[in-house]
Amino acid sequence: MPFFTRKRLALSQPSFDVVTTDLLFPEGPIALPDGDALVVELHRKTLTRVGTDGTRTVVAEVGGGPNGAAIGPDGRVYIANSGGLGRFEVGPYAFAGGTPDDYVTGSLQAVDLATGAVETIYTECDGSQLRGPNDIVFDAHGGCYITDHGKSDGVVADRGRIFYCAADGSSITLVASDMNAPNGIGLSPDGSRLYVSETYTARVWWWDVVAPGEITGGRTLAGSGDANFLWGSGDFRYLDSLGVEADGNVCVASLATPGICVISPDGDLVDFVAIDTDGDPGITNICWGGDDMRTAFVTASSTGKLLRFEWPRPGLALNNQSHAAVI
Repeated sequence: MPFFTRKRLALSQPSFDVVTTDLLFPEGPIALPDGDALVVELHRKTLTRVGTDGTRTVVAEVGGGPNGAAIGPDGRVYIANSGGLGRFEVGPYAFAGGTPDDYVTGSLQAVDLATGAVETIYTECDGSQLRGPNDIVFDAHGGCYITDHGKSDGVVADRGRIFYCAADGSSITLVASDMNAPNGIGLSPDGSRLYVSETYTARVWWWDVVAPGEITGGRTLAGSGDANFLWGSGDFRYLDSLGVEADGNVCVASLATPGICVISPDGDLVDFVAIDTDGDPGITNICWGGDDMRTAFVTASSTGKLLRFEWPRPGLALNNQSHAAVI
């Protein structure tokens, strides 16, 4: 069924475990080889380890506003740090947005899991400040793509950008610009496509990767230029982060209508996995781990939870995922 039709899709509603609660806007989950998970807590300004039993341990105080995270080729955790987002609450739900008073800059950081040491790798590109880095994915060549969501004061908003970075701090390159709040980012299983979700347009883009850090094209995979468009499940949504399954499906976290949109590489809506945990509208990220890569971790950010699922298909094993040192 084409992704853009208005026909209502039958929704999946899987059972899940709540691994832990009381996180301060968790994002960027990483599944570790021993079954634990890492998350960044945007409003606690930390990288946090969550044990299989739900115990929480702060690995590092990173400051700013950590949004996305990925294991780098050296085994460190690289963090797309937005520089901070304001916190506001509506009823029982927390949200993140705007530019806080203590904002200085966005950055790409690296955290040593064994020591908790934090290194800031980049704060600018060719003299232009990183405004609000949001998500990150490493390729097979040791470099990473990051989205820069930008900043807004409620009246004026930055145009979003995508950068390609060498992990060792030697180079950062602008590869796409003039986007509307780019958020999640991922690569196809063979590394030939780069996927990016835009939050407010509810659109997923893709480019051909022609060489490390070189992309061409820029086409809509799914969604609409109008966030009020009724796609797939027929409900209003924004888009947050994304992950990729081993078979190439793109799984995009859906805000407002909470769940995960599963989109084929051809742009068809394969499934919408509805997620209801105390009505949390802020389903923001998904990743996979376990021996068969079918254990999915999902962040329910507005109620501060990390969820664990048995996913129907294996997720893609990310570059460097097995490199994480044991804490």
